Amino acid sequence: MAAPASSKRAWWRVQLLQLVATTSSLAALAAMLDPDRIATAMGLFLVGVNGYSQFYAIYVGVRLATAGLALLASRQVDQPVLGDLTALFLLAQPAGRLVAAFAIGLPTGVLFVVCAVELLAGLSLLALRPRGKILSP
Repeated sequence: MAAPASSKRAWWRVQLLQLVATTSSLAALAAMLDPDRIATAMGLFLVGVNGYSQFYAIYVGVRLATAGLALLASRQVDQPVLGDLTALFLLAQPAGRLVAAFAIGLPTGVLFVVCAVELLAGLSLLALRPRGKILSP
């Protein structure tokens, strides 16, 4: 017998949350191991202690926070708000890039792909949210 649609949606949401947790963790690890290479790929040039500190805050700290939140959300499926917060973390980045696009243009190369993946993952998490729980935790 086939599983109910809500059960399939929950399974896909958990899988996506686990993928986000893994990917964010690996991105943070890569940033820790080779910050200059990752910064260059993102179009950044790190200068001095403050430059590196800011890079680590965003590319390590925020990525690890996103990974932790996604992992927690994948284990607490009865609380969809955790997955929603993960989606908002993911969508905040392309939203910021959209604001920048009006002033300087869209990102290019690897960063454009990263932006597309963040957008797709964030919107997918929201689309997979349990039905009928719009305002419920």
